[in-house]
Amino acid sequence: MEATAKARYLRVTPQKARRVVDLIRGTAATEALAVLKFAQQDVSEPLYKLVASGIANARVKADQLGEPFIEDDLVITSAYVDEGPTMKRFRPRAQGRAFRINKRTSHITVVLGTPDEYRAGTVKKKGSAR
Repeated sequence: MEATAKARYLRVTPQKARRVVDLIRGTAATEALAVLKFAQQDVSEPLYKLVASGIANARVKADQLGEPFIEDDLVITSAYVDEGPTMKRFRPRAQGRAFRINKRTSHITVVLGTPDEYRAGTVKKKGSAR
């Protein structure tokens, strides 16, 4: 069983978000929540909510399929950050010039699955040709 959660148009740069996503990729979902709860980066709060949402999605999916749901068995099989649209803003500078400021956004996707799927390699990873 596999459950997905997505957060789109987050106002954090993809580079900063990838640093935190790399911490939780491949870990148990409950362990990832503990790591994100105490991480000092600002993106850890929306990422915590995203992993919690993925766990809830897995619970609903298990209920629909009639399978038993064990939260401790869930593993973050894949997590990745894509770049969203960039908002362009301008600041005044000396001698009548303008300086552009890019306010970047991110799309974060978290996929949760069971460890046997993860180890067997049946879960498609982004960019792989499986």
